[in-house]
Order: sequence, then structure tokens, then C-alpha cells
Amino acid sequence: MATRKPGTTARPGGGTKSRDKGTRGGRPDASATAGQRQGKQPTRQDKQGNGQARVTGQAQRGRTAPVAAAAAVEPAVAAPPAWFQWTTWGLSLAGLGVSIYLTIAHFNTAVTLACPATSTVNCEKVTTSPQSYAFGIPVAVLGLAFYLFLAVANSPWVWRMAWPPIRWARVGSMVVGIVFVLWLVYAELFKIGAICLWCTSVHVITFTLFVLIMFSFAAGYGTTKNPALA
Repeated sequence: MATRKPGTTARPGGGTKSRDKGTRGGRPDASATAGQRQGKQPTRQDKQGNGQARVTGQAQRGRTAPVAAAAAVEPAVAAPPAWFQWTTWGLSLAGLGVSIYLTIAHFNTAVTLACPATSTVNCEKVTTSPQSYAFGIPVAVLGLAFYLFLAVANSPWVWRMAWPPIRWARVGSMVVGIVFVLWLVYAELFKIGAICLWCTSVHVITFTLFVLIMFSFAAGYGTTKNPALA
């Protein structure tokens, strides 16, 4: 009599059929299926790692988004062209130099102004007249303070600043300066009866600066602008 091995089934016709240990009647064993599920499903550590990665990514996006938005809307200064900056600064320095010379000549009698002394042009007659004082202060000293401020306010570095007080101070000083120049010209022509060439050079510089500064004010130089609208 033939013996059968464990795990085999007799078939009609004398054959045997091997039974798989991992299956029951052609169906997968429950333990094997459970092991496959465990291999496919993510573990708790994997879930925690993915959650932390998402939180970190969201936090980084939250930090970079405001910075990018702020950089996009950061205002820029509407600075005048380079030639305008250097021209106004050069004129201011020239006016400052003449004002220093006139101030030294006013307080030091040993310094003689390089100026002809005729009936029409006479610098000494103008600088020693009663009209050479305003509010008890020598006009030369007032001009020195005026151009000292302009030498700073009209420098290229200050022109690139968008600070409303300096912009209004620049315009206001030029309005006061041109009014004072008109009064000095009137005094030279109708009260003193002589013209000072050094004073006239300061008057011409002041008038030129007045035109340039008023133009810069109308053009909006020294203000802020949105780069997105430029």
C-alpha cells in the first residue's frame, strides 16, 4: 500500500496534489496576508516624520513670504540725475567759498578784497555800508551760514535721501535766500550806489540754485516712489 506524504492530497487517477503551507484551499493564509498589510502600511514614526516635514515647510514658507512681499513693495527714492546733484553741490561749495572770503574780509581789515574801486564797482564801499548788516548780524556771516547749510543739503548723498524735513528746509531756505538777494541788489543800486563783484557772484549763484531747487521740488526729487509703478 502506497503511503502519502504529509501535505499532499490524493487525486483521482493516482496523482497527488501538494498543499501550500501558506494557503488554505487556494486562499492566502491569514498570517501571510497580515504580514503583507503591515509591510505596506506606514508606521507611526513615518507618519510623525511626514507631519513634521510638512509643518517645517509651511513655517519656512510663512517666514519667507512676508520678506518677499516687503522687498517687492519697498519704496525707492526719486533722486535727481547725477549731473543735477553734482551741479547743485558745486554751486553750493562755490557760494560757501565766496562767503568765507567775505566773512574774513569783514572781520580782518588787513585783508583787501580783490575788487576795483570805481564809482560803479566798489566792493569795500558795499561791505562797509550800513546795509552790510541785517538784524545786527553781518550779511557775510548770514551768507556763510546759508551756504554752509546748502553745502550739506545739496550734496549727492543727501539728494538720495527721502526725508521730507530736509526737502522742505532746502526749498524754504532758497525762498528766503532769493528774497534776501533781491533786497541786497536793491540796496546796492539805490542806497549804496555801488556794486560789489564778490557779492554779485553770490547773487548769481543763489539765483541759479533757486531755479534748480524749485525745479527739483516740482519734479518730486527727494520723495519716495514705488518701484512697481516705476
